[in-house]
Amino acid sequence: MMNEQAILEGIEREMASLSGHLGFYYKNLVTGREFGVGEDEIYSAASVIKFPLFLHILTECHRGNMSLDDMIKIDEEDKVPGCGALSLFSGSIDADIRTLCRLMICISDNTATNRLIRHCGLEAIERGFLEMGLEKTKIRRLLFDAESSAKGIFNTISPKELGLLFERLYRGTFINNEVSEYALDVLLYQQIGHKLGGKLGEDVAIAHKTGEDGGLSNDLGIVYSKNPFVICFTGHKTDVYPWEDLMRRGAYDLYTVNN
Repeated sequence: MMNEQAILEGIEREMASLSGHLGFYYKNLVTGREFGVGEDEIYSAASVIKFPLFLHILTECHRGNMSLDDMIKIDEEDKVPGCGALSLFSGSIDADIRTLCRLMICISDNTATNRLIRHCGLEAIERGFLEMGLEKTKIRRLLFDAESSAKGIFNTISPKELGLLFERLYRGTFINNEVSEYALDVLLYQQIGHKLGGKLGEDVAIAHKTGEDGGLSNDLGIVYSKNPFVICFTGHKTDVYPWEDLMRRGAYDLYTVNN
């Protein structure tokens, strides 16, 4: 049976054989072992950006600047395509921030995300991200903003930055234990499970957030083996099928060696 280090080195070798800009970060939350490949570099975020946005909202709620019970109106012009449910409803919709956050994280609802970004404000989000220790992870525009995209303005992430945020949630040190547990409970309901969970199956708990676009696929989170671990895959300008296959096999092998 392969050991942890051999599996990690195998992931690194296989990454080197794939096309694109690929990143990887791993941390065993029991032993503290860390391993990374391009873990401090900057990658296109896609829907993974919804994870730190969620934590920013929880921070603002904890400070009393907003509440999860606050109601927000989603108008027809707010609706955007892609993942989610809100774009399928007719007419205007009223939803509380708690519901919008769950839709954003669990089914990656793009309309909910954009409405939450507008509600928070880009400048406030930028300050909040910096306070969380995120220097490379940034929200610069709304989702499906074709004009900004044409100008080369994209949302970005860095795997180790977000991996360390997941660790803080696990240890109960993101704000406090109650907030950390709530965030993890929502992340555990993630419905897009074909990457990190694709070989592990539904019986293995994974608190995570995915992101995908043309030539881009990310999945970052915590896998709950006997020795839980943070695992973050980020990749763009790549061949998605073999990259996601590596995510599936890497998560499975690391779970097996840690279980």
